[in-house]
Amino acid sequence: MNPGPKNSITDIAGLKVGNAQNDTLKSGTTVLVGEVPFTASVAVMGGAPGTRETDLLAPDKSVAQVDALVLSGGSAYGLDACSGVVDGLRAQGRGYKVADAIIPLVPGAILFDLINGGEKNWDTNPYRQLGRDAFEAASEQFEIGTAGAGTGALTGMYKGGLGTASLVLPNGATVAALVAANPIGSATTPSDTHFWAAPFEIDGEFGGKGPDPSSGLGRDLTSRKMTALYERANTTIAIVATDLTLDKAQCLRFATAAHDGIGRAIVPAHCPADGDLVFGAATGAHPMDSPARDLLMAGHGAALCLSRAIARAVYAAIPAEGDLLPCWSDHNA
Repeated sequence: MNPGPKNSITDIAGLKVGNAQNDTLKSGTTVLVGEVPFTASVAVMGGAPGTRETDLLAPDKSVAQVDALVLSGGSAYGLDACSGVVDGLRAQGRGYKVADAIIPLVPGAILFDLINGGEKNWDTNPYRQLGRDAFEAASEQFEIGTAGAGTGALTGMYKGGLGTASLVLPNGATVAALVAANPIGSATTPSDTHFWAAPFEIDGEFGGKGPDPSSGLGRDLTSRKMTALYERANTTIAIVATDLTLDKAQCLRFATAAHDGIGRAIVPAHCPADGDLVFGAATGAHPMDSPARDLLMAGHGAALCLSRAIARAVYAAIPAEGDLLPCWSDHNA
């Protein structure tokens, strides 16, 4: 399996990503939007999630497809970014039709970045406008690292960020991941140089340092973030997507399998104060030849993409005034 042309979630035809951020706020929003509605579900494994309209993604709920998915900073305030995306979709006449009403369906998830060094004394919640701006910016090309929902993200040892990665499966279908990485755990081994995701790296996409040759890497899991900053500024939120034809139950299995990618790339992961969550999305452009085999390979590929996307998020982060943690590039130029 090899990455798609852009090594991005927008390698899946019909999907676009938009970012909006406020550097003074040290926060932002990322939206994934399709040219047409797509099937989606969600798997939550963190102990402290923050979400909007995720109940409707359960396989037994009546809504079949959604118009967009949102990842945002801002904790509970950031959920209002979904409202900005709803505004943008409604302005285009997009959404679920009920008689004369149009209801855009936009589930979302947030990470905690309220005490990351940015200015947070706003009078009006800024996230609705950030959501609208991200929607209006949606494109096949977008920035990773210190951008969008990853603007104020921090991992255990370094700044976090926004990352993406893709793979083309043996059957010709594409899977990909988009992630805002802000965990209490670390994306790097105790050496601060090697990424936990290194065994899955392709073509030096996050520095080419390779796996850490040391043994006993689990002995020291103390992080700068855990000891020097705070306990609840956490969460890795992600979207994995494919062009396969999946129903909501299969999207749930797809998202669940992708959580392995978090566990391989972040140590420790799925902690009590993390809101770790993965949306699974399917555009349906590529019929499955063998549902059991194709779903297995899609989940496997999604986990690989998510691990790589997390490392790429940290690798691409850039310094900014007022940062509380260094960037990986500061120590590994």
